[in-house]
Amino acid sequence: MIGRMSKEYRTFYFEEPEDIEKEEYQNYLENGNKRANYHHYVSEEGATIIVPLLTQAERNNAPLLEEIIKQVYEDFKIEQDIFWYYTPMALEYTSSFNPQVVVYDCMDQLAAFKFAPQNLIDLEKELFKKADLVFTGGRSLYEAKKKSHDFVYCFPSSIDKEHFGQAITPLPDPEDQQSIPHPRAGFYGVLDERFDIELLQEVSSLMPEWNFVMVGPVAKIDPSSLPQAENIHYLGIKKYDELPSYLSNCDAAVMPFALNESTEFISPTKTPEFLAANKKVVSTAVHDVVHPYEDLGLVKIGRSSQEFADHLKNSLEISLEWEEEVQAYLKDFSWDDTCQQMCQLIEEKVAEKNAAPLKQVNG
Repeated sequence: MIGRMSKEYRTFYFEEPEDIEKEEYQNYLENGNKRANYHHYVSEEGATIIVPLLTQAERNNAPLLEEIIKQVYEDFKIEQDIFWYYTPMALEYTSSFNPQVVVYDCMDQLAAFKFAPQNLIDLEKELFKKADLVFTGGRSLYEAKKKSHDFVYCFPSSIDKEHFGQAITPLPDPEDQQSIPHPRAGFYGVLDERFDIELLQEVSSLMPEWNFVMVGPVAKIDPSSLPQAENIHYLGIKKYDELPSYLSNCDAAVMPFALNESTEFISPTKTPEFLAANKKVVSTAVHDVVHPYEDLGLVKIGRSSQEFADHLKNSLEISLEWEEEVQAYLKDFSWDDTCQQMCQLIEEKVAEKNAAPLKQVNG
């Protein structure tokens, strides 16, 4: 979304700090250069990416991060601004700023995540007070947040339909997947506390003739806790551009999400992405997958290991009617349309504050 915003506004995106003590930076300093407190580059979409350069001891130094942002303002001659928050934690080093418009893009119930900082809930309450607009990434999250603010808008995840639609036609099988027999059930995403380890173990045992291909990094859980079997394959993290090739060479897609606090409000972007690749999807009963995808007959829900396995066995049968229903549903899924609607809401807030339309976003 930030990339698309950069077509409408002069956009700055602040990334996580990099370690100034890395060898390449040390070599730079040893050559007599002055230490910089950040570096920047321009993304393909045109956003200016700001990367603070800090030591490990400085990473959580809020006053120092605030000074870096002020330096960016001075270096880039920023006078009018909009703040776009992805996390309330950023308030720790931005609360002294007074932007014209504040947007809180709320994509998850962050406080439900494992190892969430203790002050996250308090900071979110503060952000709700500061925000002019709140965008939520799914219907259940919208229902949970709508009473916290007068201007909460639901923007379920859109997709890059052309990108994932590449998987409809045969693509070369990635090298690390070539030796895995068919039928294959594919998944990509972070393997963390939202991942139902027991379900994968049970379904893989019920379906020894199927192979389960898991693409993505392991985070916040012990990798040794993941089930190990001849028909389960962990291929690690892949680039975004590689995903259609993995999908193209899978026979179905699975979303084995655990049903717990961390998944109560998620709206998985991969649901429409898998469908755009023309893959039958079997999921657990995540609220924003059941409604609307199961309701419309586009996705099958496994409410037990056996039901999950049964749906997966039937997923190889793809009817022309199902394909047409999927494409009809996805025809209006567009990040560009979402961006346009968000921009309109922002401009309305700018107008309310008697300011001229701005062409700048800080995020």
